[in-house]
Amino acid sequence: MLLLAWPIGLLLWANSKLDRVEALSGAGDTPGTTYLLAGSDSRDDGEIPDGTQGQRTDTIILLNRAPNGQTSLVSLPRDTYVAIPGHGNNKLNAAYAIGGAPLLVQTVEGLTGITIDHYVEIGMGGVRQIVDAVGGVNLCLDYDVNDPKSELVWKAGCHEADGATALAFSRMRYSDPRGDMGRQDRQRQVISSVVKKAASPSFIINPFSQLSAVNAGTGALQVDTDTGIIDLAYLAWYFKSASGEGGLTGHPPIASYSFRPGKIGAAVKLDTERATAFFTKMTDGTLTEADMTIAPAG
Repeated sequence: MLLLAWPIGLLLWANSKLDRVEALSGAGDTPGTTYLLAGSDSRDDGEIPDGTQGQRTDTIILLNRAPNGQTSLVSLPRDTYVAIPGHGNNKLNAAYAIGGAPLLVQTVEGLTGITIDHYVEIGMGGVRQIVDAVGGVNLCLDYDVNDPKSELVWKAGCHEADGATALAFSRMRYSDPRGDMGRQDRQRQVISSVVKKAASPSFIINPFSQLSAVNAGTGALQVDTDTGIIDLAYLAWYFKSASGEGGLTGHPPIASYSFRPGKIGAAVKLDTERATAFFTKMTDGTLTEADMTIAPAG
């Protein structure tokens, strides 16, 4: 009974601590289960005291588990040119700045044709807290970095990173030759490393580690009103599957990284025809690695 009481009690306690927000649109279901992961750069948590006002999201990730079991992890560039319901055309992260989680969800659904089943948001302070709670993570980058904006100082190779370093690692883009695309890869790497660490046997059997991770995770995350702790467990499982060997990670087909529609500067333009087919394949479970690596036209 004691062996049963601990995990059940931990789940109930964790579920009660989740911070919930109205986010889902109520749109009709599409095949499989889809999570929208958003990283907020709001300075309200005091993690980056640089005086920046407002809220934006530099991390926008779709995680889909298709009915046939195929799992895919797709980063949507924050500068993707989209139609924002009720607000005309703009960059994707403007949807979050204008209307928070609900408008971001609606905009992503309009862009992809996929209904969001679960919304999960993490702030910058949350990244640090979760990484520190699992005892740090191993991260890899194949070039030296000394970036004053993100405060990342890195020697080429793989290193153990604490929460502050992992946050800088996931924020840095000005010193990345691939800009936002490189940053998206590193953001997925940080999340994958946290999931891998939390799923290790030594971590799972340690009740103190479990308490620390659950406490940090529930304090750092904001989820929609229908998402519970079991849904977050499935998210971790699916994320590990997508980012592991044979998994599918990347971004949708892009036509241009420097599309200039006017008034909003350079934007990322998806290849409309290929992107439509891409998102259909995603929910059908028929994506291939080649679908993730279509080169931009210009």
